Amino acid sequence: MNHEAPPAAAPTSPVVPVVAGALAVGIFLVDTLTTLDIAIAVLYVVVVLLAANVVSRRGVLLISSGCMALTVASYLLSHGPSADTALVRCLVSIAAIGATTFLALKNQSANVALGGQARLLDLTHDTIFVRDMNDCITYWNRGAEELYGWRRDEAIGKVSHQLMATVFPAPLEDIKAGLLRVGRWEGDLIHTKRDGTRVIVSSRWSLQRDERGRPVAVMETNNDITERNRAQDALRRIQAELAHVNRVMTLGELTASIAHEVNQPLAGIVTNGGACLRWLERKPPELDEARAALRSIISDGMRASEVIQRLRALSKKTELQKARLDVNGVIDDVVRLVRRELLEQLASLRLELAPGLPPVLGDRVQLQQVILNLVMNGMEAMADVTDRPRELVIRSGRHEAAQVLIDIEDAGSGIDPKYLDRLFSAFFTTKPDGMGMGLSISRSIIEAHGGRIWATRNAATGATFHFTLPAQPQTAP
Repeated sequence: MNHEAPPAAAPTSPVVPVVAGALAVGIFLVDTLTTLDIAIAVLYVVVVLLAANVVSRRGVLLISSGCMALTVASYLLSHGPSADTALVRCLVSIAAIGATTFLALKNQSANVALGGQARLLDLTHDTIFVRDMNDCITYWNRGAEELYGWRRDEAIGKVSHQLMATVFPAPLEDIKAGLLRVGRWEGDLIHTKRDGTRVIVSSRWSLQRDERGRPVAVMETNNDITERNRAQDALRRIQAELAHVNRVMTLGELTASIAHEVNQPLAGIVTNGGACLRWLERKPPELDEARAALRSIISDGMRASEVIQRLRALSKKTELQKARLDVNGVIDDVVRLVRRELLEQLASLRLELAPGLPPVLGDRVQLQQVILNLVMNGMEAMADVTDRPRELVIRSGRHEAAQVLIDIEDAGSGIDPKYLDRLFSAFFTTKPDGMGMGLSISRSIIEAHGGRIWATRNAATGATFHFTLPAQPQTAP
């Protein structure tokens, strides 16, 4: 089945009109000068068919009328007006010429319409080509010529996947099975152009079936998304840079808390080291007590090391690294960093963490950044509160559709309703000295993890920030 669209006027050889004219003359002479008992004039249908490929609709009608006139003239010259079998043959020939003319004009109109549709396909910037069930190209539009570099006559008949060295996102057999099952397929492909450069295309396949439901062809439409993907990669890099800057700035605000977190185990190491020396100087040495002091030193050293590792992870600029995480453990890491800040802000923290939550797939550092941003915002929102307790609540629990939900609730002044829709927009802030990046970065991180983040006003005072993360299936013990 050939899907190559014909042009508006098919190019033909100048020999065709000559052949048609000579054939008409020959048929007239044979029909007039011979006494064969057959309808020779029926052969005029060949003249009409040849003409349909050369002349316009009006020309076909004129040539058809001429062939009918020649048929009548030949009958009159050979037989006269007598009503015999020759008259029947004449009428049959005229009927055949008329029927052929009707079908030729109908076919010509269909070809013109098809040619117009093909020209419309050539006007689009999308690449469109059709291939048979053996993946051989049968139609190749102008958009495909411009994108890939092969002319129509060079592409038609070639196996598309071999011509463009297609790289598929999944095994081709699986893609074809899905196409045959549902009749369409969509996905991103990598194609190689004639000059050797590679392009990423968003591809859509549509299956064509015949009247019996058998698959006969596939129409493939491709959009070049190479530049779009590069722009998205650049945007992700910029967002990562902004997230890193935001983390460093937040850590700067937590200098006192960080110093306390590090100094506490260091002070324990010094104290236990002195005690260990005293136990060893006893006569006789108290070895059991000395061992206990050394164990405390080791424990405090590991604790200080963990603090330093968490700080390095938060301050380091790294690529997104997703792993199965315990949300409650991520929250605990953040709480250790802000404990001193809470004391300085005269605020209390209440944890309502649901046990046995399913793990989530995420980047620990980025999720810590989100929780840290929201906790810091909650403390800032309560900075001016004097008539009620400054209590911050962090909750975790299950959510609908196999998700984990985390809430950070403060007792601050709340959020003006007119700002709720703009809170997570870049550079929007209600703080006099704010940059408006923390919540925007948090939204980007959560959405990149397949979740959602939003804020609500509390019934009494303050606001609650919520975000969800897709839960991962529990691993078998």
